[in-house]
Amino acid sequence: MKLRILTLGIAVSLLSACGGGKQEDAKVLNVYNYSDYIAENTIPDFEKNTGIKVTYDVFDSDEMVETKLLAGDSGYDVVVPTLNFFGRQIKAGVFLPLDKSKIPNLGNLDPEMMKRIAQQDPGNQYGVPYMIGTTGIGYNVELLKQRFGGSTEIANSWDLVFKPENIAKMKDCGVTILDTPSDMIPIALHYLGEDPHSNDPATLQKAAALLKSIRPYVQNFHSSQYVGSLANGGTCLVVGWSGDIIQARDRAAEADNGVTVAYSIPREGAPQWFDMLAIPKDAKHPEAAYAFINYLLEPKVAAANTNFIHYANPVTTATPLVDAAIRNDPTIYPPADVAAKMFTYSINTPEADKLYTRLWTEVKTGR
Repeated sequence: MKLRILTLGIAVSLLSACGGGKQEDAKVLNVYNYSDYIAENTIPDFEKNTGIKVTYDVFDSDEMVETKLLAGDSGYDVVVPTLNFFGRQIKAGVFLPLDKSKIPNLGNLDPEMMKRIAQQDPGNQYGVPYMIGTTGIGYNVELLKQRFGGSTEIANSWDLVFKPENIAKMKDCGVTILDTPSDMIPIALHYLGEDPHSNDPATLQKAAALLKSIRPYVQNFHSSQYVGSLANGGTCLVVGWSGDIIQARDRAAEADNGVTVAYSIPREGAPQWFDMLAIPKDAKHPEAAYAFINYLLEPKVAAANTNFIHYANPVTTATPLVDAAIRNDPTIYPPADVAAKMFTYSINTPEADKLYTRLWTEVKTGR
C-alpha cells in the first residue's frame, strides 16, 4: 500500500534468435508493484543473479491493480495487491495456485502472520506476504506546534483529522488525504465507533458524512505525491501509509531543510494491512515469478527492502538484519499494546464496493 520510485524498472523483452520471436519464459519477468516500494538494488541484483530481465511497472492504488486483473490478460507475472483486495480477487479466480515447492523460502515467514492471512487466503494457497504497514497521521512538527500551543499531542488522536475545528487550523499549510476509499471509509467508521468492516449502506453514509465535514480543509487527495511534499514542507498534514511518511521524515532530515516530519498511529486504533505477492493466472512467465518471489523472501533481501522503504517485512529471520533504528521504531514494528487496537480491512461485497465508489466521489467533489 504506498509512494515508491518510478525509475527502478527497465522495460525489457527478450526475443529468441529463432523460432519466430517467442519470448523465453525463464528470462523475462513483468512486475506490477507500488512505486518506491523496493530497495534500489533488489531488481538489479536479481537480474544479475538469475539472468532474468525485469519490467517493473508501478501503481499507486489497489483499484488500479484490480481493474487490470479483472479485465484479464494483465500482462504481469507478479502483482502486489493488499490483502482485502487480494481476498476477493481470489474469489474472482484471477490468480494461479502456488506451487510451494518452487518457493523454498516460505519457511522463513512468520507462522502466526500466515494464519491471519489464511482467513482471506485459506491454506495460503495463492499469495505470499511482502510487507506490513499501518495507515496513520503524518505531520510537520513545527507547523503543528505553531497551531496547537507548542504541543504535538493532538497528533496522537484521529481528532486532529476528523474534528473540523482541528483540521481547519492546518488548512493553510496543506492537508493531503489518501485517494483510496478502501482506506478512508473504514478509518472514518472506526473513529465513529462503528464496525470498520460494515457493508451496511446507512452505516457507510455516516462515514461519508464525516469525511464530507472535513472536505473544505483538504487541499489534495493523492496516494503517492505526499511523500515529497511532506518532506519539502509543501504539505503539513497527511493521512497516509506508514512507510511513506517515515520516508518523508528521513528525506527531510537528510536534506537538512528545516522540516521535521513525524508519524503517529492514533491511540484510538488504526488499520494494519498486508501487501501480497501473487501470480496472475494468465502470467506468461510463471517460473520467473516463482524465482522472484522466493528471492524476496531471502533474509538479506527482505531486510534490505525494509531498510530502504521502512515497512516491516514478514520474514522472521530478516529482523536481526534490519537496521536497529528501524526494527526498534514502534511506528514500524508496533508494540503489542498498540497492535492490539489495530484492525484489518475486510472484503467488501460488490454492492458495498459500488457504494464506496459513489460516496468517495461525493466526498471529493464536495457534493
